[in-house]
Amino acid sequence: MNRRDFFAGLVLLLLPILPVCAQEKFIVVASTTSTEQSGLFGYLLPIFEKDTGIKVRVVALGTGQALDIAKRGDADVAFVHDTTAEEKFVAEGYGVKRFPVMYNDFVLIGPRSDPAKIAGGKDILAALVKIQVAQAPFVSRGAWYRDTGSGMGPTLNTASSMNGYVLADRGTWLSFKNRGDLTILVEGDKKLFNQYGVMLVNPTRHQHVKADLGQQFIDWLVSPKGQEAIAGYKIGGEQLFFPNAKG
Repeated sequence: MNRRDFFAGLVLLLLPILPVCAQEKFIVVASTTSTEQSGLFGYLLPIFEKDTGIKVRVVALGTGQALDIAKRGDADVAFVHDTTAEEKFVAEGYGVKRFPVMYNDFVLIGPRSDPAKIAGGKDILAALVKIQVAQAPFVSRGAWYRDTGSGMGPTLNTASSMNGYVLADRGTWLSFKNRGDLTILVEGDKKLFNQYGVMLVNPTRHQHVKADLGQQFIDWLVSPKGQEAIAGYKIGGEQLFFPNAKG
């Protein structure tokens, strides 16, 4: 076989593959463990992909780590829940603009026996002080007593196995199956409000950022269709996240 025939044959072999490669569109979203482990992304992203043809690859970490990934340009979009850190991210030029998307809240969970006697309270700080005074087991993702250094789901698993107290976002708690003797003991404090925001990573800082596709994801999240999809995610008839793109 001469060189011309060889390359002609190679082209014929590649032709069925090339359109697939050219048509595949995807973005990388750096997000929190709560959006992943609550099941929200598993519900939401197939709807987005069906609407737009864009696939989303999620890197789920703590908010600080997710923002660090975005700062390095290793993601196209950051979707997290720390308004102060998000505003700083944009102010320092790492993000283009912050868009509010949805909210839920944190709840203080603990054993039904409640050795710290905090059940029914509304003041989260007072409850934490009582837990400290009682020297009751307290499990945390990143501070105080039993530091798991892991996501919200594994942290809840640890609390369940220890029969300890834990502060968790309501979405992950509602989707959590291994509850053991744990139950919600303190909720409703305004300090526990949990707002989520989304930002496009600045393409002028990282030229490889897929700005058009990333912005399509953001626009969809804050659109009536995206907001309706967020509101539609429920477990046992209970809504996990509440859309508030309009404030």
